[in-house]
Amino acid sequence: MNLLEAMRIYVRVVERGSISSAARDLNIGQPAASERIERLEKYLGCRLLLEKKRAFNCTPEGATFYERSKGILHAVDEALAEVSHDEQVLKGTIRIAAPHCFGETVVPELLALIRVAYPQLDLELVLNDRTVDLVTEGVDISFRLGQLGEGAFIARHLGQVGRVLVAAPGYLKRHGPIGAPSELIKHPFIRVQGMFGTDQLPLRQAATVVESVPIHTAIRTSHWRPVYEMVMSGVGIGVLEEPACVDALADGRLVRIVPQFEVLPFDLNMLIQAQRPVPPRVRMIVAMLKNCTPEILERVRVECGNAASVFEVLSDDNVSVLPKPSLQPSIT
Repeated sequence: MNLLEAMRIYVRVVERGSISSAARDLNIGQPAASERIERLEKYLGCRLLLEKKRAFNCTPEGATFYERSKGILHAVDEALAEVSHDEQVLKGTIRIAAPHCFGETVVPELLALIRVAYPQLDLELVLNDRTVDLVTEGVDISFRLGQLGEGAFIARHLGQVGRVLVAAPGYLKRHGPIGAPSELIKHPFIRVQGMFGTDQLPLRQAATVVESVPIHTAIRTSHWRPVYEMVMSGVGIGVLEEPACVDALADGRLVRIVPQFEVLPFDLNMLIQAQRPVPPRVRMIVAMLKNCTPEILERVRVECGNAASVFEVLSDDNVSVLPKPSLQPSIT
């Protein structure tokens, strides 16, 4: 029996709470994973797992073996990395979790960069707007927006993801321009469920001055994409994360509303499991993401800021979007 392989399977089963989920993570069949666990228990001469309502709980011996196995596996990974003297060759799988909007607009670029740097590393992206427990979900790295919440993890702050209050030019042409935050309540607001706790939109005009403006929520969704599509089609107004609307702002399909006010941005943190030592493949990818992610967010922020100077919304009855002279494209 390959003891190290069996230990890896066992650790993932404990963290995921099911053999089927662990098998998917490790890209093996469920029967093979079950057979490895059974052989491991026979080899050790004790039960490690107890099945309860389609989930597994550790026996006292199983809990001890889990903690010891994690330490051994981490030590093996460290030893292999030190002996190889080649940090560019990373193998294995990195499982990354992210919220839907950030995960669909920014993370693909990050994954592409990782693949270029470490082509032998397999990547798995899990998108979910709920708070993900890294151990329970078997996640190596998690991007988290807003509050960190509770749990056993190590967090690294990466910056902020900006948000923009927007509308389609056609909507403003039909309903008239919005000149002040107090006018927002007159317009149907489309938002992701849970984005704001109440029908109050926090806006900031100066660095330290924040005011809550009443809004009328007409439509709630569980995903950012319907918000984008409905705002684009002129159903109402809404708030979008900058990476989701930077292109639409740049070409005038969306325009800022009351641009002198800023929607409070989300803090972005990168979380890893609170374990020592950190596996080499996780440590290397964390270092890469720490460098690349802020650069992408800054580029998006600058592009969103430039969009306001390229297009403008006229007031009164003649509301339209007029292109100004083209800007010289930046060279990267």
